[in-house]
Amino acid sequence: MRQLSDVRVAVIGLGYVGLPLAVALGRRYPTIGFDIDPQRVDELRSGVDDTLEVSAEELQDAGQLSFASDPADLADANTYIVTVPTPIDRYKRPEMSALVAASRTIGSVIAPGDVVIYESTVYPGATEEVCVPVIEATSGLKLNEDFFAGYSPERINPGDKVHRLADIVKVTSGSSPEAGEFVDALYASIVTAGTHRASSLKVAEAAKVIENTQRDLNIALINELALIFERMGLDTEEVLQAAGTKWNFLPFRPGLVGGHCIGVDPYYLTFKAQEIGYHPEIILAGRRINDQMGEYVADRTMKLMTRAGINVVGSRILVLGLAFKENCPDIRNTKVVDLIRALASYNATVDVYDPWVASADACAEYGIATIAELQQGRYDAIVLAVAHREFVAMGADRIRALAKPEHVLFDIKHALPKESVTARL
Repeated sequence: MRQLSDVRVAVIGLGYVGLPLAVALGRRYPTIGFDIDPQRVDELRSGVDDTLEVSAEELQDAGQLSFASDPADLADANTYIVTVPTPIDRYKRPEMSALVAASRTIGSVIAPGDVVIYESTVYPGATEEVCVPVIEATSGLKLNEDFFAGYSPERINPGDKVHRLADIVKVTSGSSPEAGEFVDALYASIVTAGTHRASSLKVAEAAKVIENTQRDLNIALINELALIFERMGLDTEEVLQAAGTKWNFLPFRPGLVGGHCIGVDPYYLTFKAQEIGYHPEIILAGRRINDQMGEYVADRTMKLMTRAGINVVGSRILVLGLAFKENCPDIRNTKVVDLIRALASYNATVDVYDPWVASADACAEYGIATIAELQQGRYDAIVLAVAHREFVAMGADRIRALAKPEHVLFDIKHALPKESVTARL
């Protein structure tokens, strides 16, 4: 097994997960940050990270980090870490083409004694059932004879400047005891919070996928409570604050559940569960509840407009925020899109404003042309969908000034005082 002193790392995929990892490793080891997008690589070489996860100073501080988009540049590495996206397809099935492609690329350059570590979220067993066979078929090498594998699930929280890579305990695992020791030591050298070594790749894979499944179900419960309390005429936030006075009540809030993890990972687990003959009831029920929330908010907005005597057809509605979470440009699997499409289905004109999201990215990903400026006195309804700090700083009065005298202000995120809005989730 290799020693840390001999490590030369290649991080495959330089998104929200891969880039912070490459920077951390590049402070200690010769590291190649690899991405198939040459434009992304060029920007990083010039010190620019459009995900805003890493600053120019942090990039410069990683003195042993270089960037590449040519697979041939990976041949100098002996430790490969895969951090490519693992989304779902339109049928909510795992979409692992990027993972397979990365494995094939590694297989074309891997040498005996090398180690491949996966961080991408998958179902238990995927590393050994999907990824390793691709490497073996491409390279002609055999796992645990010629090369070794590891799995260490990513725990990056986009936009979070408090809980960063080094501050979050890292789960590690290996395909053999020696590989497990190596993988654990590698991450322990850059993660000050420490590591937790799992007994197998499958345990580490399962740990990751249930982290976000648990959060998804907790939020689904609160979303269902919000649906019930709305029919009872109760304010959900008031109820949650009262219940929260008990020490063991968990502080979850209702909302749109999107992003690259919580709204996706449960489907990886349910896919595998169904493949082995078990139909997961609770997990899928939670997903159904959370997936319908965008349409629910749109329907409720339209009812509020109708009650206020505002003609829905031909109305103009402003949605504040498109990113899947506040203070972050990440629009992967954002459920605000569901809200926008549901509002538009009522023959309303929907404007979308998000100071964190590049209009070109929104157009390329969802066909949504965001507006560049806000105009006063223009809207029949405003939906505050993402609690960016800019919107919170505006306050209710400045947000209401964007609307016509008779209007609806729906605050999904409870970012504004209750008495200043028409409704909140």
